[in-house]
Amino acid sequence: LNEKVLSGEIVDLINLSEALHERKYAQIADQIYARRGSVKIVFIAGPSSSGKTSTSKRLALQCRILGLNPKVIELDNYFVEREMTPKDENGEYDFECLGAMDLDLLGRQLNDLLDGKEVEIPRFDFKEGRKYFEGNMMQLHEKDILIMEGIHALNPAMIPGVDPAKVFRVYASALTSLSIDENNNISTSDNRMLRRMIRDNRTRGVSPESTIMRWQSVRRGENRNIFPYQENADAVFNSAHIFELPVLKYYAEPLLLRIAPSSPAYTEAVRLLKFLGYIVALTPAEIAAIPPTSILREFIDGQTL
Repeated sequence: LNEKVLSGEIVDLINLSEALHERKYAQIADQIYARRGSVKIVFIAGPSSSGKTSTSKRLALQCRILGLNPKVIELDNYFVEREMTPKDENGEYDFECLGAMDLDLLGRQLNDLLDGKEVEIPRFDFKEGRKYFEGNMMQLHEKDILIMEGIHALNPAMIPGVDPAKVFRVYASALTSLSIDENNNISTSDNRMLRRMIRDNRTRGVSPESTIMRWQSVRRGENRNIFPYQENADAVFNSAHIFELPVLKYYAEPLLLRIAPSSPAYTEAVRLLKFLGYIVALTPAEIAAIPPTSILREFIDGQTL
């Protein structure tokens, strides 16, 4: 990979990797289309920063090419009211557990939609911690399909009363295949943490220290709520790009260098900087070659989906 960057061949590798992603999206859309007589709901799940949002949008485009009409519902709108949210062992709200979702409302509305009825989709206000119904009506017609993404989307317990034959499940994760040498693989978890660090700092003003300090909690939630159910997927999408670490280094290295030795995140920042030291970063001109529909644009900005 470093040789490709240093020899000026990285743009060709970017194009090939993006074409592979497009081919995979098309193959999954073909699977959905082949079951169009029964499947009306597509669930997309995956760990943090696996690119679930981009995957749902790119998959929707491929379904439209086949003549289907995707409609998107955000599972985040089906949280229970804040005071009903379960608490973890530390007495803090556990927003990642299945009990934090209004499963009764979700199951009832999905079955109504599958029966051809019109339903009013809620909007969850995270600041106030409650749902509002504001006239956002939805109904499924013959060629319509629902696309929904969320961490519990592979767990059958999320929709126990919905006919499983009408559901197609996609598991998305950034499974990097790169190794530093024959004994040391590059951690998929590190790859995702760098994605999240860059995105959250850019879009939410979250410090790199905060991302690092919260990561173990995020990982515990994934081990509890996502990984045990990945075998339930009808299709698996690897959202990692072979060229992405040189991109992530360009954006993440300055953020990590800002972490002071006095920070509790300093040791982890040093470890990440050491591993990024093996990678040759891309230049802004090379990064500009990444298409605006790329899954990486969800994290580094410039996406047009």
